[in-house]
Formats: sequence, C-alpha cells, structure tokens
Amino acid sequence: MIAYLDGKVAFKDTTFAIIDINGVGYQVRISIPTSTAIGDNKTFKLHTYLQVREDAHTLFGFADLAEKNLFLDLTSVSGVGSNTAIVILSAMSIYEIRQAIASDNYKILQNVKGIGLKTAQRIVLELKDKIKREGIGGTSTATTQDTPISHTAKMLNAKNEALAALVALGVARATAEKNIETVIKKLGGDLSAEELIKQALRTT
Repeated sequence: MIAYLDGKVAFKDTTFAIIDINGVGYQVRISIPTSTAIGDNKTFKLHTYLQVREDAHTLFGFADLAEKNLFLDLTSVSGVGSNTAIVILSAMSIYEIRQAIASDNYKILQNVKGIGLKTAQRIVLELKDKIKREGIGGTSTATTQDTPISHTAKMLNAKNEALAALVALGVARATAEKNIETVIKKLGGDLSAEELIKQALRTT
C-alpha cells in the first residue's frame, strides 16, 4: 500500500497530478480542492489510496487525511464508486458533506451531478452514525491565488479550466458548457475555476 507521495510536482491538471519520486513519475487522480491546494508548489505531499482492479490500478491523492478518510467513507457505501466520490469531493467542501450526512440532508447530496435520490439516501443512511461519532469537523485546505492578468482573461481561463475539469469528471461537454454559463449568469463572472466547477456540479 502506498500511504503517501512526497516529491516534485512534475505536472498538475485540475483532475490529476504527476509526482516525481526519485525519477519515477506517479500519476495520481485528485479532486478539485486538492488541485487548488497544490497550486504552483514545486513539491507537495499527497496522502494516497491505491485502488486495485482487474483492469487497472488507480492511485488517488488527497491534500490532507480528512479528505482521504472521507473518500474512503464514501466509497464504502454501496453504489458509490471512486469517480463518484471524487465528484462529490469536488462539488462540496469536506465540512458541507459531513454536515449534510450528519443532519440527514440527503437533498444537498442529490444536487451533485450524477447523484440520484437512492444513492444520496444510502450515503446518509450508511455514514450518518459514523460521522456523528467522529463529529462534523474538517475544513478545506484549498487556497486560491490571483495572478496579474486582465479580468477578461482571468474569467476566460477560469471557464476553460472549469470546462476541461468537468469533462474529465465525466460531464458531457455540452452539459458542462451550459452549466458553466448558468452559474456565471447567476453568480457573476468573478468566480475562480474551482468555484465554477463546484457550482456547475451542483446545477441541475
């Protein structure tokens, strides 16, 4: 089991990163908040989970243990796969997810793209007692960084990054474009790529 990777950030996208450990590059699936937390850092430590299947070995990385533990909790629920868990972690903060589960508010989870009523209810039913025992806790480690570019260019970059991330997360391109425009019309154009992604994943 690979518990963590601590090395050079050879490449980082919104949905995966490549961490160089002594000349070996490990490709790691990540959530949007973890991508933001990595930011422009040259080195970074990711807590990891290796998913082993007959057809593939996939390494998932998390900026902190709270996110990793919540990922493992979510994937322990019947019908919730690793990709679905990553989408949930990308659409909501750790605190929001745990709060929704502890308070029986499955409707908030149902707002996330790809989460149906039965899946949302199962998540609450199977994890509520565990979350209550542990306490809500958990905060996002993600931070945002402004760059000295024009407002128009910044907004365009955010839209393009959000679109690419949504498509990588399994959202149809046409749907992703429509949801991004809906979010911008509703909340304005001064949103980071991370916020655009989160809101677009919660747009029905």
